[in-house]
Amino acid sequence: MKRVLFRRFSSSSSSFALNAKRVFSQSSAVATADENAAAAVLAKMPRFDYTPPPYDGPRSEEILRKRSEFLSPSMFYFYKKPLNIVDGKKQYLFDEDGRRYLDAFGGIATVCCGHCHPDVIEAIINQTKRLQHSTVLYLNNAIADFAEALASKMPRDLKVVFFTNSGTEANELAMMIARLYTGCHDIISLRNAYHGNAAGTMGATAQCNWKFNVVQSGVHHALNPDQYRGVFGSDGEKYAKDVEEIIDFGTSGRVAGFISEAIQGVGGILELAPGYLPSVYKTIKKAGGLCIADEVQAGFARIGSHFWGFEAHGVVPDIVTMAKGIGNGIPIGAVVTTPEIAHVLTRRCYFNTFGGNPVCTAAGHAVLKVLEKEKLQENALVVGSYLKDQLMALQEKHEIIGDVRGRGLMLGVELVTDRLKKTPAKTEILHVMESMKDMGVLVGKGGFYGNVFRITPPLCFTKEDSGMAFDARNPFLITPILFFIVSYII
Repeated sequence: MKRVLFRRFSSSSSSFALNAKRVFSQSSAVATADENAAAAVLAKMPRFDYTPPPYDGPRSEEILRKRSEFLSPSMFYFYKKPLNIVDGKKQYLFDEDGRRYLDAFGGIATVCCGHCHPDVIEAIINQTKRLQHSTVLYLNNAIADFAEALASKMPRDLKVVFFTNSGTEANELAMMIARLYTGCHDIISLRNAYHGNAAGTMGATAQCNWKFNVVQSGVHHALNPDQYRGVFGSDGEKYAKDVEEIIDFGTSGRVAGFISEAIQGVGGILELAPGYLPSVYKTIKKAGGLCIADEVQAGFARIGSHFWGFEAHGVVPDIVTMAKGIGNGIPIGAVVTTPEIAHVLTRRCYFNTFGGNPVCTAAGHAVLKVLEKEKLQENALVVGSYLKDQLMALQEKHEIIGDVRGRGLMLGVELVTDRLKKTPAKTEILHVMESMKDMGVLVGKGGFYGNVFRITPPLCFTKEDSGMAFDARNPFLITPILFFIVSYII
């Protein structure tokens, strides 16, 4: 039985595990060795010339008590002992004791310039000193200047911007615009997609984990062009046939639109199969629909090779939605479309009290300037490619790593207990996450089965950071996985 368990997890690490079995006879010994390895990795963290000021606020236990009593019970957190993060700088976070962590999650792909970037902070402070809020009923240069700068990053006639407060709001608005413009109600989304948790976007979301049993009408979910688990592998055009069939057999033959991410974030960093989007976009256009690109996570230079995720597929959508990285942590989202399509909102009064808030738009404009000034898109490409190579080298060493995927600094690592069956390693990933946190590395997780590491760090992430955290040659990196195997064997 022990040998079977070992083969399931890492056939290439047999000598290490067998030796470990002789050395560690109790789980407490394993834990001690794990702690020693974590301490060694912490000592190897890259130099960083910043020391956070002493924290004298409430401790994690007190915050957790208040959270349990006064905040929604739907809120969840990572780790058995949740972290109390009190400070951040660039790609690092600091807890209540001043301990430094390498942030490889970026606040769910949100922090693109780095935590507390001085240029963004300065823009926020300067605007706040002059005017914190005015509504779009009055003129203000912050919203107009940012809209112009944002439009300059878009292809063709995509130049009309409507600001929102989040990605969910942006996707809700985009779907409504498509329905108004076309006069149709049917929207096609993808299975495994996540587009938000409001009334309309929950309908477009296609994972039961994120859906309540409420009315969700007018959305059809097409076969997901999943290159790892999908029935057609990487053949995007074969998956695209399903969209044609949905239109033929599930609608009147006309649709309002199609919405998709180029890389599914919550869905487990799944990059759509090559050839899929061009084929589907043609089909949707033929049925009179609009194509909506959800760039909430993949946009704003994160994939490195392009500024927007859809550009990597050679398509131009009719509507683009964005949030997260657009504000580097400031709550702001946006919908960008053409003048003709945008005109449908003039049929009635459509208003958003905080959309285009001067502080938020000043911050967004500063983020755009920093991305260009510091060449963070280029950095995402170079460091992301290097990091992906390190992860693929780890995959060769450890059977528990079933797939490595993504682009730039939007990468996914799927853990499985059986590579042939692709059995999700749901429990194992939790152990590895805890161990990596103890080592000072913070990553996210996602995917329908919750077995995929989501690596979406700030775009100032360096090769040195990548080497410390994910280099297959680093003997301390593989410690969490190997000690997990040992704990099963003993």
